[in-house]
Amino acid sequence: MSLLQIENLSVTFDGDDGPVHAVNDLSLAIDRGETLGIVGESGSGKSQTAFSVMGLLAPNGRTEGSVRFDGQELLGAEPKLLNRIRAERIAMIFQDPMTSLNPYMRISKQMTEVLTLHQGMSKRAALAESVRMLDAVKIPAAKERIRLFPHEFSGGMRQRVMIAMSLLCKPDLLIADEPTTALDVTVQAQIMDLLGDLQQDFGMATILITHDLGVVAGFCERVLVLYGGRVMEQGPTEPLFAEPTHPYTRGLLDAVPRVDDADAAMKAIPGNPPNMAAPPEGCPFRPRCGFAGEDCRVMPPLAPFAQSRARACQRPVAEVTA
Repeated sequence: MSLLQIENLSVTFDGDDGPVHAVNDLSLAIDRGETLGIVGESGSGKSQTAFSVMGLLAPNGRTEGSVRFDGQELLGAEPKLLNRIRAERIAMIFQDPMTSLNPYMRISKQMTEVLTLHQGMSKRAALAESVRMLDAVKIPAAKERIRLFPHEFSGGMRQRVMIAMSLLCKPDLLIADEPTTALDVTVQAQIMDLLGDLQQDFGMATILITHDLGVVAGFCERVLVLYGGRVMEQGPTEPLFAEPTHPYTRGLLDAVPRVDDADAAMKAIPGNPPNMAAPPEGCPFRPRCGFAGEDCRVMPPLAPFAQSRARACQRPVAEVTA
């Protein structure tokens, strides 16, 4: 049985102009110890999928489908159960560590509170464990710096603090939502190396949500490509990157700068992401797709076509990869 099993998940928000369909009939599974990358442009439904798992949707959001964690249904679960699972078994790293940390509280207070509340530790034991975790994420002089406020850390160090906090209860699943967005390239590489080391040490499954395909290529075993709240393509990272079979996946990879050809022109996907308050008929990528035909006005199912790979496209594989 998969650690996390999502089946036919749909997320809708009630807006001023009508319902906004952020996620549409999404299914995925992740096993213990596995790394899954979820990629796509802004607004593709990546973060809302994660918030649905965590039970953190905005008040105007509603869900349909099933989200089962280790056999336990999370959608519609009692707040007490969700709080326990979020505290002890599923952790999340949010995009911006400065807004995720309380600027009025010392790091020591924010970290020890997790352990005293959810693990029943004494304050002294919780402080010692918090220092040990800051050491694990390579915060220099952790014993002294744990008493600082968030603004006294750099962006990269704040992100390390967030990672340390998320791992305090040794979760089975870590969801990292754009964990390196606000960091420069050097620090980004350090954070991803750190996450890889910690995953090995703790044996946890990891879902990495990002728009950075380079980060996914170096970190994830499998990739899920989202667009318009739907899965366009999924499969093992290496074959999917080597031969993308969906026009959207191909467009994303073509837009990545080539380090082996400095003179190569940048390729961009024409048009804009869909307005999910009024989504296009059929495949959501149809208005921007160079391969689209009249049959694309019907949304194709996500169908397997090779070992561990699937795609949702009306065009034959050979036509897209030619």
